[in-house]
Amino acid sequence: MPASIVTEEGTQMQLFEGRPQGPDEVQGRQERELRVYDLLDDLGISYQRTDHEEANTMEACEEVDRTLDVVMCKNLFLCNRQQTQFYLLMMPGEKPFKTREISGQIGSARLSFGPGEKMVEFLDIHPGAVSVMGLMNDHDNQVQLLVDEDVLAEEYLGVHPCVNTSSLKLRGQDVWEKFLPAVHHEMKVVHLTGI
Repeated sequence: MPASIVTEEGTQMQLFEGRPQGPDEVQGRQERELRVYDLLDDLGISYQRTDHEEANTMEACEEVDRTLDVVMCKNLFLCNRQQTQFYLLMMPGEKPFKTREISGQIGSARLSFGPGEKMVEFLDIHPGAVSVMGLMNDHDNQVQLLVDEDVLAEEYLGVHPCVNTSSLKLRGQDVWEKFLPAVHHEMKVVHLTGI
């Protein structure tokens, strides 16, 4: 039985254990979302899930993250000026993104936001739903994962399952030690000052 949580706006969000069950819950969901649940289940990774209206900004994610009881994580799809190197940056939501800090640490030219069509091509994710889960679709390792060290300190992560109408609560250790090896990606830890 799902737990119900009333948000500050008075709406009710439900917290479910695991994947959507039954035809009514699965109907209308995108294939990319269902593939995330299939992989997590195959890897024996447990997770909690909540469904919600589109959450494609940090502000929209605040209520979701309170429901999941996780620290917000900003996920940015980045590229170098020539669009020959692509990155997925996971960082605490409250920290500002400073391209100069990251560029120096990864030895890349100035970074900017990657084009949406490359995000879809490499990660099978549309803008607004960027998540580490998209790396499961990056079979040719076109995208390097960058993780701010403060994210590693969190026990749980909140992530979108490749769509921005559901969110998952995963143990960080499961992401780093089970998910990433299974999708053949490694992370590079970076340091953002937050000032």
